[in-house]
Amino acid sequence: MVRVGTLPMRLLALEFGADSNGSIEYVDPDSKFVCFQTHPTEKSRLIFQIGTSDPHLALQAAMIVRQDVSGIDVNCGCPKKFSIQGGMGAALLSNPVKLKDILANLVQNCGLPVSCKIRILDEKEKTIELCKMIESTGVSAITIHCRTRNERPKDPGHWDIFKTVLEHVKSIPIIANGDICTRDDITRLKDLSGLNSFMIARAAKNNVSIFRKDGLLPLHDVASLYLKKAIECDNYFPNTKYTLTQMYSENSKDPQYHAILKAKSYENLCKIYGLEPFSVEIQEKVSNLRSA
Repeated sequence: MVRVGTLPMRLLALEFGADSNGSIEYVDPDSKFVCFQTHPTEKSRLIFQIGTSDPHLALQAAMIVRQDVSGIDVNCGCPKKFSIQGGMGAALLSNPVKLKDILANLVQNCGLPVSCKIRILDEKEKTIELCKMIESTGVSAITIHCRTRNERPKDPGHWDIFKTVLEHVKSIPIIANGDICTRDDITRLKDLSGLNSFMIARAAKNNVSIFRKDGLLPLHDVASLYLKKAIECDNYFPNTKYTLTQMYSENSKDPQYHAILKAKSYENLCKIYGLEPFSVEIQEKVSNLRSA
């Protein structure tokens, strides 16, 4: 969800029925563009996820955003090379002492609920041990992605781990993540594991209307709604274009996907979805606000 979970996507997810949202923000110190946007309507349901390898820097980051979010999550599951090389993400799974220091420092000092997201270890017993250590730091919840550090989306997730962990970690919620692609998957996983909390990432990226109780909307409709939301938020155009291409990642033969790739402006994107009048109206409002 890196670069996809920005403000317009988060607001749309809430409108479709998501209970809470996570924001994964990577800051470019040389960028002149806003790296994190939020809106008062999402504050009570916004969790800010941090990629960190340093207890003190983690706390500094949390204190910067604490007035705008309702919780802090530590990413202990990202297997990407840049994250591992920086000692962040899944690298923390093999450094439990540092992970404990990071979580304890945040819990004791940031003034917000703290959670973390992990991947499972190669052995169930090690995963249980890790979860119990995390529980001991005072965190409010643990999200478990049911793959190991070296497994990828093409590898089936290990749903059996959830029930096992739930039998040993009883004081805080366990949130299931991985291979949840439909609302029916939530029902099946709930019956299998006994869990009541679920995190959806890839499926929400592909079609954020997965949160609708009445079922998915067509991708074209969802993409159009997303584009309107992005324009209303004055979202950075390259981010909006990137997000739209990710929404079509499993529909790369769709003519709209190729039109998106060629787009060089919001005007180009609006032509794809017939939103030219809407774009003009909103951009005039944004321009007036900037000059006020």
